[in-house]
Amino acid sequence: MKEIYPNKELTQSLMDKETLGRRIVEASYLKGNFTLSSGKKSNYLFDKYAFETQPELLSEIIEHLANMVPKSTTKLAGMEIGAIPLATALSLKSRLPFVIVRKVKKGHGTKKLVEGRISTGDEVLLIEDVVTTGEQAIRAVETLKQAGARVKKVLCVIDREEGGRENIESKGLVFEPLFTKRSLGI
Repeated sequence: MKEIYPNKELTQSLMDKETLGRRIVEASYLKGNFTLSSGKKSNYLFDKYAFETQPELLSEIIEHLANMVPKSTTKLAGMEIGAIPLATALSLKSRLPFVIVRKVKKGHGTKKLVEGRISTGDEVLLIEDVVTTGEQAIRAVETLKQAGARVKKVLCVIDREEGGRENIESKGLVFEPLFTKRSLGI
């Protein structure tokens, strides 16, 4: 029978944050000409899928993010599509249920903006992958609030430090990135 995890132990010690940051940069930092989801042009990009689709990196990211979840949190939320792996993995680690926030309603199925169960009064923690301006996170928070949730905090893996913190905090939210562009040496 073929071994599922060749040359890997199933339980590994937590990678220190500095090493994790270096590994994320090695896996996902690209130079070139890019258009970001905000519409801004950039000469660099953090390819979130390059770290979210690697089990070792995703697992280590989640180990660190799990320590940043407020005790009062009753539910997690991730925006489609980039934050879904993060919300799923953090849900498995924390045992907190999660919901998916759509950017637009689909014309079929449930036609909801929030997929999964959300109840009035749920304290929801929004998880993001890479934040530039914070506008997508703010829209997701508004969608969650319209569904009856209380949202106090937004976590992200990387803050590009291009106004996201200021925009998110201007809405009365706590913003906590695991890494910033500066902390990653960019």
